Amino acid sequence: MPVSNHYDVVIVGGGIQGVAVAQAAAARGCSVLVLEKTALAAGTSSCSSKLIHGGLRYLESGQLALVHESLQERSEWLRLAPSLVKLSPFYIPVYQETSRSMLTLRAGLSLYALLAGGSASASFHSVPKSEWKQLDGLTTEGLKHVFQYWDAQTDDRLLTQALMHSAQSLGAELLCPAEFVHATIASSICEIDYLQGGRTNHCSAAVLVNAAGPWVNKVVQRIDPQLPEYPIELVQGSHLVLEGSLYRGCYYLESAIDRRAVFVLPWYQHILLGTTETIFNGEPEESFPLATEEAYLLDCFHHYFPARNMTVREKFSGLRVLPAAQGSAFHRSREIRLQYDAPQKPRIVSIYGGKLTVCRATAQKVLHAIMPTLPKRTPRADVSKLLLELP
Repeated sequence: MPVSNHYDVVIVGGGIQGVAVAQAAAARGCSVLVLEKTALAAGTSSCSSKLIHGGLRYLESGQLALVHESLQERSEWLRLAPSLVKLSPFYIPVYQETSRSMLTLRAGLSLYALLAGGSASASFHSVPKSEWKQLDGLTTEGLKHVFQYWDAQTDDRLLTQALMHSAQSLGAELLCPAEFVHATIASSICEIDYLQGGRTNHCSAAVLVNAAGPWVNKVVQRIDPQLPEYPIELVQGSHLVLEGSLYRGCYYLESAIDRRAVFVLPWYQHILLGTTETIFNGEPEESFPLATEEAYLLDCFHHYFPARNMTVREKFSGLRVLPAAQGSAFHRSREIRLQYDAPQKPRIVSIYGGKLTVCRATAQKVLHAIMPTLPKRTPRADVSKLLLELP
C-alpha cells in the first residue's frame, strides 16, 4: 500500500465545517489534509437556505446563546467576505390569522437587535401601509402590519470554495475525489486509509477530524477502536427555485399549515423558496425533495403571493444532523456537538450538526479541543484578519 505523508490534522469532509477547520488549523501553522469523496460543498453545504443569519426563530425555543454567537459571526462574515456575504432587507408580514402577535414579533426583533450589539444591521422598523403594494406582490388581504429587519445572504457553495482557497493559501492540501476508508487510532498517531483513483493510499495524522455531515456516523463506523455513535436523526430540508424575481428583498413567512417559518428569497434573478423539515431514513446521497414537500412549499408561496408565477426551475434538498428526540424537528436545538475519543487529549473529533453561519466559530472550538494533542507550531496567520474571496 503506497504511503503518503504525515499530517498534524486530517479532515474527512469538504463541506463548510471541514474547510473552516482546515483554514483554522492551517492558520495555526498545522499541516492539514482534507479528504473529500465527491466535490467541495457537494452535500448539505450547497443545499442550504443560503443565509448568514442569527436565526430569529431560535429565540422562540430559548437558544439565546446560539443566536448571539450567530449574530456575532454574521458581523465577521460581512467584514471578511464582503463580496460573498451581503446584507438584505427581510420582511415579516402580520395577518389576522398570524399566530405570532405584533407585540411578540416586536419583542423578538428587539431582542434580536440587542443580541446583535446595536449595529446598524440590527435595526428594524415598521413598513408604512402606503408601501405594502410595492412588496413584490405580497397579498394585502387581511394584512395588519409589516416589519422589516436585516440579515445576510450568501452563495453557500462559493463560500465553501473561498474558505478552502484560503486554507490552501496557508498550506492546507485537498484531495478530491478521495474517500475515507478506515482509521486505526493508537496512543500517539492515527493511521488512515483512503481511496483515490481506484487505489488505496495511506497517511497518518496526530488528529482526525470527522466533518462528514450526514455521513458522520458512517465515518465513525470505520474507525478502530470502535467509538460510540451519537444518537442523531437526519432531517431533510427541501427548497424550490421558481421563475421570477424579487425586487424588495426577502420574506419571512409563517406557513398557514403548521405555523413553521418559510423563507422566500431572491436568488440569482430567480426566487428561492424553503425550507421543509422531514425525517429522512435513507442513504444521505439519495436525498431529494418529496412531492409532499414541493406541494407544501408551493401552497405557502401561493397563499402569500397569489398572483405570482409558480413554475419550478430547480429543486434540491439538504440534510440537517439533529439530536434524536421525540416531537417536531422545528423546535429542536441547533447547537453543534463535538464528540471526542478522549476529552483531555483527543485523537478523534466528530462534528455533529453545524450551521453555515457559525462554521468559523465551530472550527475554533475544534482547534481549542485538539491543541493539547498537536505539536507546537508557529502560526501563519490570524483568521480574524483574512479576507475571503474566490480564486
